[in-house]
Amino acid sequence: MTIQVYGIPNCGTCKKALQWLSDNNIKYDFINTKENPPSREVIETWVKTLGSKPMRNTSGQSYRALGEVKQGWTDEQWIDAFAKDAMLLKRPLFVKNGTAVLVGFREKPEIIKQKLEIGMGGF
Repeated sequence: MTIQVYGIPNCGTCKKALQWLSDNNIKYDFINTKENPPSREVIETWVKTLGSKPMRNTSGQSYRALGEVKQGWTDEQWIDAFAKDAMLLKRPLFVKNGTAVLVGFREKPEIIKQKLEIGMGGF
C-alpha cells in the first residue's frame, strides 16, 4: 500500500521527508494541503489516532495568530481549526492504509521505518 504524505511543496521538512522516501525506494502519494485540504472527517480520524497536540504547527503564522485562546482548546476545537485552516497542521503528516501514523519528520530513521512499517513485510 502506498503511503500518503500530506504537506505543502515549499516546506523544507516536507522536502526532506519526500527525499528520504525516494532515497529508500518507498512509494508515496503527496497531497498538497493548500490545494486539497483534508476534510473535517479525515482530520477527526487523525486526531483520534495521533491526538491534536502533536498535529499542531506551532511554528506557523496561523498558529500564532490564534492568540492565547487556543491554550484551553479541546480536541474538537482543534479539529474545527485544522479543518478551517490546513496551515495549522504540522507537516508532513503520513497516512498508511487510511490511518495517520506519523506527523513531522524529526524521529530517527529506525523510528520512522517502524511507524511506517517499512522493512516489516510492507515494502
